[in-house]
Amino acid sequence: MSLQDVVIPSRKARLQGCLALPDGPGPHPGVVVIHEIHGLNDNIRDITGRLAAEGYASLAVDLFAGRNRALCMARLMACSLTGRDSLAVDELRSGVDFLTARPEVDPQRIGVVGFCMGGGLAITWGCRDQRLRAIAPFYGTNPRPLTAVRRLCPVVGSYPGKDFTARSGRKLETRLETYGVVHDIKIYPGARHSFFNDQGKAHDPAASADAWERVLAFFAEHVRSEPATPVARPV
Repeated sequence: MSLQDVVIPSRKARLQGCLALPDGPGPHPGVVVIHEIHGLNDNIRDITGRLAAEGYASLAVDLFAGRNRALCMARLMACSLTGRDSLAVDELRSGVDFLTARPEVDPQRIGVVGFCMGGGLAITWGCRDQRLRAIAPFYGTNPRPLTAVRRLCPVVGSYPGKDFTARSGRKLETRLETYGVVHDIKIYPGARHSFFNDQGKAHDPAASADAWERVLAFFAEHVRSEPATPVARPV
C-alpha cells in the first residue's frame, strides 16, 4: 500500500489531497474520504490508508487547503440551510474525476466515506451523482429538503446516541424506508460525536470497531462487487 500527497485539478482551484493505493495492479474499487471540520489531518490520512489496506483506492480531498477554514464552514452552513449545492460538492466531483482517471481504479465501483461535515456532504453528494454506488456517513446532518434522499444511493450510516446528529440518523432512516432506498443505519447509544476518531477524546473503541465492520461489509456488497445492471434512481 502506498500513500502520497497529490494535486487534484478542478474548475476553480488546484485542490490538494492524499491518495492511498492498494498493492497490486488493480483495477481496484475506489473510495473518496471527506474530512470533518478539522481538515485533512493525520486521522483522515490514517483512515484513507486503512481503506487502501482493505483493497480500495482511496482519495481524501482537502476542502480547506489554502483557504480560510472559518469562511469555508460558513459557506457550507449557508448551503446546508438553503438547500443549495455547495462548491465543496463540485470539488468532490473533481476528486472522483481524478481518482477514476487512474488506471489502477475501476470507475464503475466508487464509494464515499464522510465524517461530521463530511458525512453531511456525502449524503448531499450521494443524492446527485449517479457514479456513487454507496456512501458511509458518520455523524452527518441531512440535506434540505429531506425529500432529496429519495435519490440517494445505498447508505450505511453510523451515529452517536449522545449527539444531536442521532436525530438526523433517525429521520434519515425513516425516509429511506419510505423511499425504498437500501440502507443500514445504526445509532450507538453510549457514543459521542467523533467517536470514530481514535486520536480524539471522544473515541469509542467498541462503536468504532462495529461501525468499521459494517462499512466494510456494506461496501463489499455495494461497491467492491462487480457492477450489475444499474437501478435507475429518481431525478
